[in-house]
Amino acid sequence: MEIREYMNYNADEILRLYTEVGWTAYTEDMSALEQGYHNSLLVLAAYENEELLGIIRVVGDGFTIIFIQDILVYPKKQRHGVGTALLKAVLNRYSAVRQIELTTDNTPRTVSFYKSLGFSEFSEIGCCGFMRC
Repeated sequence: MEIREYMNYNADEILRLYTEVGWTAYTEDMSALEQGYHNSLLVLAAYENEELLGIIRVVGDGFTIIFIQDILVYPKKQRHGVGTALLKAVLNRYSAVRQIELTTDNTPRTVSFYKSLGFSEFSEIGCCGFMRC
């Protein structure tokens, strides 16, 4: 597996990945999603023999805060270390950043995954989060 910057946005490839993981709310406006990619701080992709396995997208300033906006791995490739490799690549790149945040589904599997990589729930560190939808 190779992790590299995702430099050339491919709408068909992104649509396929988001659809397979069930994130269709994002694909309802592909133009907005593309702009999101172009305005991201960093997008990394995992490949195996030029086959896309997954993507991680980071927004923020890169110095005081980053927010992991998206981390998607094709369902057939989940639980094979792809998400871990993508997340570790981001954590290594931004190791000096004070705040590294993300939001995720509140399921035992996802909570366990992020905790295994050193993340804490906001409530565990005396914080809370808010979202306006």
